[in-house]
Amino acid sequence: MARVTLEDVRKVYPNGFEAVYPCSFTVNHGELIVLVGPSGCGKSTLLRMVAGLESITEGEMSIGDRVVNDVDPADRNIAMVFQNYALYPHMTVANNMGYGLKNRGMAKAEIEQKVNDAAKMLNLSDYLERRPSQLSGGQRQRVAMGRAIVREPDLFLFDEPLSNLDAKLRNQMRIEIRSLQRRLDTTALYVTHDQVEAMTMADRIFVMNAGRIEQIGTPSEIYHHPQSTFVASFMGAPPMNLLPARTTGNTHVELADDLALPLVSHVDYAGPVQLGIRPEDVRLKDGGDGGTPFKLDIVEELGATRLLHGQLAGHAFTVAIPHEERSFDDTLTLDLPQDALHLFDHETGRRL
Repeated sequence: MARVTLEDVRKVYPNGFEAVYPCSFTVNHGELIVLVGPSGCGKSTLLRMVAGLESITEGEMSIGDRVVNDVDPADRNIAMVFQNYALYPHMTVANNMGYGLKNRGMAKAEIEQKVNDAAKMLNLSDYLERRPSQLSGGQRQRVAMGRAIVREPDLFLFDEPLSNLDAKLRNQMRIEIRSLQRRLDTTALYVTHDQVEAMTMADRIFVMNAGRIEQIGTPSEIYHHPQSTFVASFMGAPPMNLLPARTTGNTHVELADDLALPLVSHVDYAGPVQLGIRPEDVRLKDGGDGGTPFKLDIVEELGATRLLHGQLAGHAFTVAIPHEERSFDDTLTLDLPQDALHLFDHETGRRL
């Protein structure tokens, strides 16, 4: 059982830079965990510590029942798939996939069998005698995955494996990697800066920011119940609308002197807040009393949906609506449902 456990694991470089602040979590057998965040947030450093490519400054890390702080990468029974594929250009696909097994002294017939099985799984059987230069980007990535599969590791580690591919191929490879991981029933840690990859692939998402884990949860929990303004704005395309507002310790939140919105329940807090609402949770009102005025600037066509960008209470605001053949006035009226509103502390950004 490839269960990964980190207890107060921390990474500080010799110059004093703290790349990963103390963090503790457990990855269960068979889970696909996605570490997501902007560049420089520490996600790749954390992955490299699990791989043994970076030393651990403090804390304890276990894979299965074994503490691996001082275990060499080659002895951790892991397999890593890199962003740049890391294939040997002078070797055939078959030799690239079987090279690690050959170095371990495995019999030639057994290597051939494992390579053929992996190639069949990855639709590479017709390309085994080709070299990497004769393959497309997606095929090279499959070869890199095949090289990992033949090792039958306890743990798969993916470091932004799809970032070099075009959008259509990324969509296809996301499905293939997820399907393959489920079929093999192997634990996997996957690093990406793409929130779409995180939402579509993960059993659980670890959102990282400036060396800290901001939130851990399922894609649904991360999206619908963000625990900070960072998570709210980072996860989602388009991101959550965040507006400065104020509560007075009652059941309303004030956006401006003449604009107050009702809340589902009493808020035991008075003071400045950040009010959040997802663009797709906003509704257009067709006249009538009430509603919130919205000044429309730009309509962005996305095919199945339309994004309306403009100003609400003097701040940038986006509305996502299903596509329909209609024109819009410069000023619209919006309905902001009570149960779709999120409140965050103005100073800390944490959810209230």
